[in-house]
Amino acid sequence: MKFYYVYILNCNDDSLYVGISSNIEKRLIEHNEGKYSDAYTHSRRPVTLVFYQEFLDPNQAIEFEKKIKKWSRAKKQALIEGNFDNLQNLSECRNATHYKYNPSNDEI
Repeated sequence: MKFYYVYILNCNDDSLYVGISSNIEKRLIEHNEGKYSDAYTHSRRPVTLVFYQEFLDPNQAIEFEKKIKKWSRAKKQALIEGNFDNLQNLSECRNATHYKYNPSNDEI
């Protein structure tokens, strides 16, 4: 059975990097050895693995990676910390047009 991992690295400059791999141990070594000179992490080494989620379906892993890459740092940090209450709060839509925040909805 093959696993696929979506992972988050904390870089030396305190930025967060999201990636995917079928061999997380090997990929972490590659990041820290600077195997790819044009990679985001190359100039931000050393990196530390701070989160990973395993998947059996590669398509699910790819979708999850795409989703969390778009998240704010605060939302990624909540995921890393397992703070699911905060993750829920950070996920709420706060646009003025959203029904919870649109004062014109009070008149209905």
